[in-house]
Amino acid sequence: MTDAAASRVWGIAGVSQTVEDLATYLLGPVMGYILRKRGVTALHASAFCLADKALVLTGEAGAGKSTAAAALALRGLSVLCEDIAALDENDSRFYVHSGHPRVCLWPESVHMLMGQPDALPLITPNWEKRFLPLDGALALHESTMQPVGAIYILAARQAQNAPRVEEVSSREVLLELVQNTYMNWLLDRRQRAAEFELLSRVISQVPARRIIPHRDPAQLGAFCDMLLADAARVLSGRIALPASASR
Repeated sequence: MTDAAASRVWGIAGVSQTVEDLATYLLGPVMGYILRKRGVTALHASAFCLADKALVLTGEAGAGKSTAAAALALRGLSVLCEDIAALDENDSRFYVHSGHPRVCLWPESVHMLMGQPDALPLITPNWEKRFLPLDGALALHESTMQPVGAIYILAARQAQNAPRVEEVSSREVLLELVQNTYMNWLLDRRQRAAEFELLSRVISQVPARRIIPHRDPAQLGAFCDMLLADAARVLSGRIALPASASR
């Protein structure tokens, strides 16, 4: 439960639940709800840092946002947030706030990354999902908000001609972002219009690309290589967006 201003939140764990269970909901959907109540637009996305910029990975549930963030973290890149990327507009620039210092992963992703499904600690004893701590031991966390450098839309996995990066029009990006804002079902008509305007400003300022992973988990390394190489070119300004992507 929260108060009307979403300045306080409280709850009680059920008889069979633990404090970890309660914290899992608090750091996920409850925090997403609080952000909504406070008028903050958040993308259903993970974000990591490269060249002092936030690179945002967004897409539908199950697209691989968390797995990609964890893989990049294990390469030494700092993760800014996972699953909920809260946006902040300041002086006509967009930033992503820092989130909780961990990346939550299903056992199959842990196995893919670490060699065995139980190599990382459980989020809670009552659930099979595990987490990669961003505590400096295996992976790093960025604790301050960072300017958005680029947005990558994770598409469905394919068995051929993947991984690859594609150009995408502003209209397509806008539709993807509208569909992938956190808890967008809470919005009324006025709030939807305001969010649409904000996201339109985002895509007018931030380059966006579509990235298609390979269906084979063994290709995750190649996916990360391609993403980082493309991001380096985007951030250095060596990729000019076509006219179709600027409309």
